[in-house]
Amino acid sequence: MSVASVSVAPTPAPLVLAPTRLRVPDLLQATDQAADDVLSGRYRHVLPPGGVPTDERWFTRLRGDDELDVWLISWVPERSTELHDHCGSLGALTVVSGALAETRWDGEALRTRRLEAGDQAGFPLGWVHDVVWAPESISVSGQRKVGAVGGPTLSVHAYSPPLTAMSYYEVTGRNTLRRNRTELTDKPEGE
Repeated sequence: MSVASVSVAPTPAPLVLAPTRLRVPDLLQATDQAADDVLSGRYRHVLPPGGVPTDERWFTRLRGDDELDVWLISWVPERSTELHDHCGSLGALTVVSGALAETRWDGEALRTRRLEAGDQAGFPLGWVHDVVWAPESISVSGQRKVGAVGGPTLSVHAYSPPLTAMSYYEVTGRNTLRRNRTELTDKPEGE
């Protein structure tokens, strides 16, 4: 009796559709390049007359197409974006000047990190966070101290695909995350 050899083609892996062909590292590279362009003066013409406001958030789109939006955003004290996600968009930022505090939900608790000029952060799908202006830190006798002075912080943000909605959240008394609302938007980080 002979045994026949049967060849079976492997079953293809299920196709996972991403919201964009870009990845978070691509967005980090885009924000880094745009931050360099801001620092070199390439975008001086988009700044408001009289300079960046010191008492309210300000933003302008640096680049926009069907795949990617890049924004220059200013941050001032006491202006929070609220705990939010970017719905179906990936995101990234590069801090151009000043400092930001990012508080994010890690699945169990809120964690805060400080991002200073030159620092970057990437936001994969499902990233829930709040971003706020952070006071400048100064070094006194080799020790780092945080002062309450400083002008607006500038950062460059990229989203792919461009933002169409943002969901806002709260942490419940049972230490879970609850979505409060979702808003349609074509602007960065809410208003």
